[in-house]
Amino acid sequence: MNTIEESRADAAQSPLALPTTTVPDPAAAPGLRWGVVSPGHIGDQFTATAHRATSSRVVSVVSRSQQRAEEFAATHGIEQAFDSVGAMLAAGGLDAVYIASPHAQHHQLARPMLEAGVPVLVEKAFTLNTPQARDLLDLARERGVFAMEAMWARFLPQYDVLRQVLDSGMLGDIIEVAADHGQSFPADPTHRMYAPELGGGALLDLGVYPISFAQMVLGDLSHLAVRGSLTDTGVDAYFGLLATGADGGRARLSSTLLARTPTEAVVSGTEGSARLSGAFFAPSTLTVTLLDGRTASVEHPGAPGDGMAYEIAEAARRITAGELESPLMSWEDTLSVMGTMDAVRSELGVVYPGEEGA
Repeated sequence: MNTIEESRADAAQSPLALPTTTVPDPAAAPGLRWGVVSPGHIGDQFTATAHRATSSRVVSVVSRSQQRAEEFAATHGIEQAFDSVGAMLAAGGLDAVYIASPHAQHHQLARPMLEAGVPVLVEKAFTLNTPQARDLLDLARERGVFAMEAMWARFLPQYDVLRQVLDSGMLGDIIEVAADHGQSFPADPTHRMYAPELGGGALLDLGVYPISFAQMVLGDLSHLAVRGSLTDTGVDAYFGLLATGADGGRARLSSTLLARTPTEAVVSGTEGSARLSGAFFAPSTLTVTLLDGRTASVEHPGAPGDGMAYEIAEAARRITAGELESPLMSWEDTLSVMGTMDAVRSELGVVYPGEEGA
């Protein structure tokens, strides 16, 4: 055997041990008083998870419909319900606000919060485009207010273990990151996924996950090669992306709203691979397999339905500490991911209302 084969054979004598997660129990994070803007499905998940798995509590909710806000408040035991952001801010008593609206509304809803000095957690995608994202982050910096994109996957324990595996060099030089996210939405021009005015299409809702994952592993993506197709409403139905990472390695990513795909992510290196089983962006299993034949897995340590608790807890810790951002989803990361999505849309010819003259 040559030297490399001998060293692999020697290593194979002992079981593969993966790092343990360093992510604190979400229930141990400081409890904040949250407001929720837009009480839809994701706002419901956020509120239920916060109340079930963290010390934080949602104390205020805003909807365009006062009735809907009051119904949401009654369901979750929330003290105050409003039909405008201005009314929520006037009432006060908030430590942070979660923006759960469609992408097209993130900028206009988050801006008054930051102007009022209220920290924001903004659902992914952070905004429609880079200019909007940069405007919010510049304002957050100017006012000294915490802001974070709610890319919940980055705060999960298996992502922490994966980052440790990558930092240790266990996988060798990273050659490729492959990730997909496809879901099946019946063609309906009135559905938000097909509506340009709501930032519809696969990219901002689904494709942001594989792009953000690749950016986390490889750094900023460049040299993009994009292929795809559009719906009859002019938003992206499918895209495939090949790119080069700043830290070396290539990305092979795809997303669609026309079919359910495996939703897996695989990081392949010269010494082995790491696989996040579907759905890779949710509480799941991380499996590392090395070229010497050893393999090991880690399972999500908590309840599968409490995945959002980790981003809530991370925001609470950073806000309590007086920090403006999280290193796990930094402002630089958000702008990098948004820049890649802008480039993908440009290649596909997707333009949202209001961007025509930009």
